[in-house]
Amino acid sequence: MPIDLFLGLDLQTGPTLGLLAAYLLAMALLRQGSRTARDPLRFDRCRWLRRVGALMRREPHPSAQWPYGTFLQRLGPPVRAALLELGVRRRVPAGQILIHEGLRESHLVLIEEGLTKVTTALPDGRTALLSLRVGGDLVGEMSALNDQPRSATVTACGPARYSVIPCERFRAFLRGNPDAALELAAMVSDRLRWSNRRRIDFTSYPVKIRVARVVAELSRTHGQQAPGGVVIDVRLTQPELASICGASETSIQKSLRDLRTEGLVDTDYRRMTVLDLPRLRALGQLDADES
Repeated sequence: MPIDLFLGLDLQTGPTLGLLAAYLLAMALLRQGSRTARDPLRFDRCRWLRRVGALMRREPHPSAQWPYGTFLQRLGPPVRAALLELGVRRRVPAGQILIHEGLRESHLVLIEEGLTKVTTALPDGRTALLSLRVGGDLVGEMSALNDQPRSATVTACGPARYSVIPCERFRAFLRGNPDAALELAAMVSDRLRWSNRRRIDFTSYPVKIRVARVVAELSRTHGQQAPGGVVIDVRLTQPELASICGASETSIQKSLRDLRTEGLVDTDYRRMTVLDLPRLRALGQLDADES
């Protein structure tokens, strides 16, 4: 469209210039769209844009401190970073099974974010809760090391992020990082010690003391300090607490009622707050370094 046509509209100078500018802009956009359709832009030809794209596709690692006692917390920063690069990262919703009991698999699962529970099937069809695993924990190491079927099921209690690490890559990682191998042995030893303590608790202490011991330990491993006490950020049902304490659900209900009456804990729907941790430790006959 010739510019003379705009001038022939006999408009004021301002409207004429505005229409001319709009026309030129529209024509420029049409030419750009035509060129893009013929030869789409290839951002990967630019090294800088390619690097930015790679960073956008890659999920960042959690920046928070890893909980005490977890495998990632035990490692030094360089070794931890190397471990986080080994696996394939995945996200799952609540209820997703990460490891199936009985399957013959050898890969490991490094939990980076979220809470999971480790359970096993009982002969009568019920399920027993063995332990809880959080971000920073490594699971599946037994099958990776002894090539035996999975001994338990690991299920996400909420949305979780984890890495799947092939057994061969993990073994190569251990050979190249002896300190990590020592920390893995220490982690397995701690888990065995915890399991032995539970067996002793079942035969040596009444249910109320067993509950006090488990709750005190959960306050250390999964507790967050709050104005009213230590909030245990684990959504445990009473049947799950009963299985980890080795008691019936009725006994657990009575013990929790007693602890509430004594002002030691406060319970809500799948949530527990320890109101007086020193007294709870004393009731559970625990030293300060045991919980």
